[in-house]
Amino acid sequence: MTSAPLVIAHRGASGYLPEHTLAGKALAYGLGADYLEQDVVATRDSKLVVLHDLYLDDVTDVARRFPGRNRDDGRHYVIDFDLAELRALTVFERRVPGAATAKYAARFPAETGVLSIATLEEELRLIHGLNRSMRRTVGIYPEIKDPTWHRKHGVDLARMLLDELRALGYSRAEDPVFVQCFDAAELARVKDALGSQLRLIQLVGTGADYASLLTAPGLRQVASYAHGLGPHYSQLVAEKGRERPSVAPLARLARAAGLQLHPYTFRRDELPAYAGTLEELLELFAVEVGVDAVFCDHPDVAARVRDELGKVQ
Repeated sequence: MTSAPLVIAHRGASGYLPEHTLAGKALAYGLGADYLEQDVVATRDSKLVVLHDLYLDDVTDVARRFPGRNRDDGRHYVIDFDLAELRALTVFERRVPGAATAKYAARFPAETGVLSIATLEEELRLIHGLNRSMRRTVGIYPEIKDPTWHRKHGVDLARMLLDELRALGYSRAEDPVFVQCFDAAELARVKDALGSQLRLIQLVGTGADYASLLTAPGLRQVASYAHGLGPHYSQLVAEKGRERPSVAPLARLARAAGLQLHPYTFRRDELPAYAGTLEELLELFAVEVGVDAVFCDHPDVAARVRDELGKVQ
C-alpha cells in the first residue's frame, strides 16, 4: 500500500483538451502523469483507434461529414467506417448525448474543432518519442472496449491489441503497461488462452452485474488472472452526505485477495458532496483508502498531490 499513488491520465488531459487526442496525451505527459490511458476500438478495415465509445457521435462531426451512415439507433459506429474516413472527422470536446452542448461547460470550447482521431500505433509512437526526448518512462493503460460486441462483428479485439502492443515493445510483466477490461471472462482469456504476461486490471461498475465478482470468493478469482481492481471510487467508501466517508468493505476485501486498487474517475468538475476540492478528494483516497493509482481528468492536480505525499513518506 502506498500514500503516493500512480497518476493515470484519464483519456489524456481530458479536463483541459478533448479526450483521446494526441494533443491531450502530450499535455498529460507534460503535466506529470505516470500512465496515459487508451480506450481501444476497431475500424471496419481492422485498424485500432483510440476512442472511448463504440460510436462517434458525442465527440466528432460524423453526422455532418457522413449523413445517412448511422444505424437504426441513430448512432454512427466506428466499426462501420474505414480509417481513411475517420481521418476526415474533427474531434470536439465531449457533448451531452444528442445535444450540441458540452458535457462539462467550463472545459475546452465545444465548438473548437482543431483535433482528430489517432490510431493506437500513432499514440504509442508519440509516447515513445516523448519518453526518449524527456528522459522519462511514462506508461500506457489500454482498455479492451466491449470485446463481446467486437466479436459479434468478426473482430478479436483482445488478440489484435496484444499483437500491436507486442510489435511496439510491450509484452512482459515488467513493461510499463496495464491492460484493463470490464469483461471478466475476456480478461481471464487474455492471461490464460492468449498467454499474455502483461499486468491486467479488472474494471468493475456499480451495477448488480458485478455483485458476485465483488465478494471475497469473487475477488480471489479475479486475483488468479488480474493484478488489480478498477472500481469507481465511490465503491471504496461509505458516503454519508457531506460527512467524511469511511472506507468501504470492498477496499479491505480487494487487499485481502492481493489486488491493487486503481479507482476511476477523479475530476474537478464533478466532486462528491463530502469533498470541497479535487486535492482533498485525492488525498483522502491516497491516505485513508490507500489506493495504488488514480484515474484523473486533471493529471496536474493528481501529480501535485502525489508529489506532496511522496515528500512525507
